Order: sequence, then structure tokens, then C-alpha cells
Amino acid sequence: MRQQRTAVRRTRSRGAALFGAAGELLITAGLVLALFVGYSLWWTDLVADGRSGQAGDRLRRAWTAPSGAASPERVYQAGDGVGFLHVPAMGRDYQVLIRMGTSPDVLNEGVAGVYQEPYRSALPWDASGNFALAAHRDGHGAKFHDLDAVGKGAAVVVETRDRWYVYRVDAVLEQTSKYDTGIIAPVPEGSGYRGPGHYITLTTCTPVYTSRYRMAVWGSLVRVDPVDAQRTPPPELRTG
Repeated sequence: MRQQRTAVRRTRSRGAALFGAAGELLITAGLVLALFVGYSLWWTDLVADGRSGQAGDRLRRAWTAPSGAASPERVYQAGDGVGFLHVPAMGRDYQVLIRMGTSPDVLNEGVAGVYQEPYRSALPWDASGNFALAAHRDGHGAKFHDLDAVGKGAAVVVETRDRWYVYRVDAVLEQTSKYDTGIIAPVPEGSGYRGPGHYITLTTCTPVYTSRYRMAVWGSLVRVDPVDAQRTPPPELRTG
């Protein structure tokens, strides 16, 4: 009888040890996952913000040179800086550097990238077309994290060396397939536009913290303002 009780105690002891080890493994796995999420979101945001800030400063310095960038005659290559995107609905001082291309090498730098495929985006100064941009929703700067806050009638402003291009949001597509390339076509499908014009499209992943679907915000050009010596922003960007 005593031997049976001893055997039971040993079995229970082994079981408790196994459960304890399994619990420790789960806790360790949870900590590793938390660290990974922290890296993916917070750390990549921090690094990307630093890099995009430095790149933006370099572009502004280039604009002050006699042969500065952002000339309509210039041929832009992947990674080249085009200008800056301002969207007050995503924050009073919201500004993001715009670069050519939408590859991870470009977007992971914390910028808004200009689509080059499957449609080559028009640039703001072109005769007509769709200036289509993409940026990360989470991590790597998360520049379009709050794109869902941009609604119909909101202002979207593109700043170049010599011009402010002021757009007004006309339509929002909350969710579509990530394979829906029509949303960035020269005349975006689903936008309500019926023919060629001067359009802008902002795209990102949705829902938040996933890449399952895409969302799109479409706007049309309202006017073009020249940049003065003080780079006074248009009324849509003034805070009083």
C-alpha cells in the first residue's frame, strides 16, 4: 500500500514538473513574441522615421540649389524624392516624404511610394493621370496608419519644389482585394470618375495590423498654388 502511494506521488511529481516546464516554455514563447511585435512596430517605426527625416532634409536642401530637384523635365528613378504629402486629417502637422517606387526597400524607409506598376503613375504636373501612392499601415513608419480618418471632402496637398498641388477627397473604398489593381488605374475603378483628369490615390493595408485587404482614398485636383520665397503653405495647411 505504501509503495502504491509512493508511486502515485512520483507520478504526480513528474506531471507537475512537466506542466511547469510547459508553462515556462509558453511564457518564454510569449516574451519572444512580444519582443518581436515590439521590434516590428515600435523599433522599425523609430528607424524609419529617422531615415525619412534625414532624406526629407536632403531633398529640401537640394531644392535650394540652382539645379534643384523636382523639375517636371527630370526623369525620376526608383527611390528618388519627389516631394512631400500633407494630409491634415491624419494630423495637424502630418507630412511624409514621397519617393518613387513601392518596393519594400522604398516603403520600409518610412515614406509614401509612387506606384510604377502595374500602372505607371502620373506625376502631379503631368497633363493628366492618377498620382497613386502607397505607404505602410503599421511598422516601418506607419505613415498611412490613420488613412481611415481621411474622409470625403478632406484636403490632400502635395508639395514640390515650385508648386503646391491641392486635392479634395471625393471617394473612399474601405476594403478591396489586395489584387485589385484597378484602384490605381489612370482612371481609378470604383472611384466614380468617368474620364481622364488630375487624380490622387492613397492606398494601404486593412484591417489594421494585417495585410489581408487594401483600402483606397481618391481625390481630384482643385488648384495649383506657386511656392513663394517663404514657402507659405496653402490655406488648407494653415493652423491659424
